[in-house]
Parts: sequence; structure tokens; C-alpha cells
Amino acid sequence: MKRAMHNLRSNERGAAVIELAIIAPIFALMTIGIVDISNAYSRKLALEQGAQRAIEKIMQTTQDDTVEGTLAAEAVCQVNGTNSSGVCNSGPITTANVTVTDRLECVDNTTGAITVMADPTDDCTSSQTETRYVQIAVTDKYTPMFPIHFSGLSTSDGTYHLSATAGMRTQ
Repeated sequence: MKRAMHNLRSNERGAAVIELAIIAPIFALMTIGIVDISNAYSRKLALEQGAQRAIEKIMQTTQDDTVEGTLAAEAVCQVNGTNSSGVCNSGPITTANVTVTDRLECVDNTTGAITVMADPTDDCTSSQTETRYVQIAVTDKYTPMFPIHFSGLSTSDGTYHLSATAGMRTQ
């Protein structure tokens, strides 16, 4: 009996199973975290590409709507994708997630001083050169599969707030 107890204590056949049981949850959390961050990054990349493609497409057409309306609709369509008939999908973002702003800069021809006008519909004086810009900002929220509250990345509503901005000079 004494010999059987000694053999049992020196036997290491179950050690690997116990070590795996200790390490497996850590590996599972790491895998879930990597997948979650990858999904959030993919969503942010889609927002950035949608904003940039909307800016590129606005140069082609604005005949049916205002520049702002066309940009917002195109950004939504680029982020959400289209169905088989070419119609924009309705989610995950809407035009409420898109902000289009115009900016007017007046550069003094003698001093080189730049003045950003509060109202972009104003005109520069005759001694200034005007430069107009359009900018599009797209926002979205990503809800993680496994929220990590201690990471400092999540907000009070448990989502990650994503945004992308693109712009171009129009004149």
C-alpha cells in the first residue's frame, strides 16, 4: 500500500490536463479580445473608406440634391453597401451619422494672413484670395462582444465610438 501511494504521488500523467485547464480561459479571453478589436477596426476602416469614397464621388454628380445631401447619402451607401439591385442598405448607419461642413478661408494677398470665415456663404474681400473646402465626418458605435471595462477604451454606454473624416478643396 505504501508503495502504491508513492507511485501515485510521483505520477505526472494528469499534470498537462491541469495546466491546460488553468491556461485555457486566458487563451479564450485573448482570442475573443483579438476578434473583437479586429471587428471594431474593420468597422472604423469601413467608415474611413465610406467618407473618402463619398468625397471622390461628389466630384462626379450633384444634380439631384445639394452637395451636403449627396455627400451624406453617398457616405451612408458606401458604408452600408448595396443589395443585388444596387439600392443602398439601410444599416448600420443613416444620414444622421454623417455631418457635412463647408469652410471658407480668405488669404490676404499682401500679408498672407489666413482668416477662416464664420459663415461659408460669405465672400472674401477684393484684396483676399478665397479657398473653399468641404469636409465629411461619419460616426458610428461598435458594441463589443466581450466588453473590457478596465481597458479605458469603452464608454459609459458600453460601446466604442468610431469616427472618420475626409475632406477636399473645392475652390
